[in-house]
Amino acid sequence: MGLNLGILVQTLPSKSCGTTAATLNDACFCISLDQTALSDALSEKLGNTELFELLTSRCPHALAVRPVFVSSRQLQQMEEVVEAIERTISLPAWREHALSSAPAIAQHDPRGARGVFVGYDFHLGEEGLGLIEINTNAGGAMLNALIARAHRSCCSGISGLSPSEKGFASFEQSILDMFFQEWSASGEQRPLKRMVIVDEDPQAQYLYPEFLLFQRLFESAGIECAIAAPAELTFRDNSLLIAGKPVDLVYNRLTDFYLEGDNCAALRSAYLADAVTVTPHPQAYALYADKRRLVELTDADLLERLGVDQQARTVLAQFIPLTVPVEQENAEQLWQSRRNLFFKPVSGYGSRGVYRGDKLTKRTWEDILKGGYLAQNLISPGERRITEDRQIRPMKFDIRAYAYGGRVQWNAARVYQGQTTNFRTEGGGFAPVFTLSRRDEARERQGAYASFIFLLDETGEVEHLPHSLYLALVRAEKATSHLAGKRFRLVDWYVAMDEGKPSKVVREWYGWISFDKEGRYHPEADSLHTRESGENYSNSNVDPTALPTAEERDQIERLLLKRN
Repeated sequence: MGLNLGILVQTLPSKSCGTTAATLNDACFCISLDQTALSDALSEKLGNTELFELLTSRCPHALAVRPVFVSSRQLQQMEEVVEAIERTISLPAWREHALSSAPAIAQHDPRGARGVFVGYDFHLGEEGLGLIEINTNAGGAMLNALIARAHRSCCSGISGLSPSEKGFASFEQSILDMFFQEWSASGEQRPLKRMVIVDEDPQAQYLYPEFLLFQRLFESAGIECAIAAPAELTFRDNSLLIAGKPVDLVYNRLTDFYLEGDNCAALRSAYLADAVTVTPHPQAYALYADKRRLVELTDADLLERLGVDQQARTVLAQFIPLTVPVEQENAEQLWQSRRNLFFKPVSGYGSRGVYRGDKLTKRTWEDILKGGYLAQNLISPGERRITEDRQIRPMKFDIRAYAYGGRVQWNAARVYQGQTTNFRTEGGGFAPVFTLSRRDEARERQGAYASFIFLLDETGEVEHLPHSLYLALVRAEKATSHLAGKRFRLVDWYVAMDEGKPSKVVREWYGWISFDKEGRYHPEADSLHTRESGENYSNSNVDPTALPTAEERDQIERLLLKRN
């Protein structure tokens, strides 16, 4: 059987890599953050380069160097969780139960405002998918949409997995629509004229660059927008004022969720007087993000008593790890089971005061027992491998689904190392989520495609490298003395299979790799490029020094046919 080397990838049903999300997270290094594209995108938004300079100096680890891959099935499961929680929280019995233990301000009617940017944080570990936390002032949405546009792929086939340009524009419009909806839901008939983004010392906030992006977005829609600390607001004559001008809506980024601080006095008074629309508001925090809600969302008996429907209860039981309060009565049992648990404070936010059970010391445990902690069954984060300084580094990641009214608007990943999510890891930070379709993953599982790896040495000799060994080398799970101290051109041909035999070369990946004296794999990441089969080399971004000669291509084809 001859091997067709002239089939364009555009003739296939999909432009995706055609492999699983787990494999791509392990071994795909052909997509990276394009700093020039990011600078251009930020300059386009603000009209100058100041935001890019601010972002790179203020937030050097806010933007991950590689995207994260997630299957469409996993994204659908996340949507099912969000919808189930929304149905649960909309029940009068749930609301009465949740608000009964909340401060009085949480029981104040927000006049129809739902709360913008509810963030649902998921882990995608070996145990499966699990919701680990809900936030009601989730940051990063605007920044994530922008950086997704700046991730450059040297593999054009990957582009079908990323959000489209139309998707970016649609998301920005959905942000505006969301704020307009909050305004009209509050019973206001007049146009939204002026709003304020409020946070404590906003210019010192890590995500201050995102505030500037929001400000420009709102101004592009004809809304005056200020960025201010709560102490800059005043409440007079039943109006909330900023610099003497009345404020219609406050986009609340404070972590003082119940507006209890003295510096929030004006905002608190205006909110309680229904003189301003605040979003997200204290009631949203009490209903969604108070960590005690995680206990109740995993209490099957309580959910049934409150009238939660069977379908929602099934979804919640499957995808929210069991969460219980830490009490003296269960302390010994929790200590014995600590290696499979994660401990977090009821009143904490971000990653403050959280502990993995397997890292817990007796002294810290004694502090936890003083009260105010929850124990949650451990769901491991996902793993994404990146290249840095020619080394493979395993990173952890979680997925944040930004939602409004029970519908997911955008998904983003947070890549990090350590016990908990952070923005201190070199190569880590926010990352775009690239999605594989069910059809592509199903075809991969059914053997419709296969990847064949070959090494070309300086003499032109071609050696086949089993794909399983290649992945083990990439993952740093193995080393090979046979290849120690050598440098090769890497050839990765992605091939359509017909009855178990190679039929069409869909995609060709070339680059330089080397092995150290112990036989450990080291990619030369900047040289790894992909060419669609049939694409003219002169029009692609392939490193010409890594290309096979005509004779080497013949050897590769013969090896493919020989193996089958």
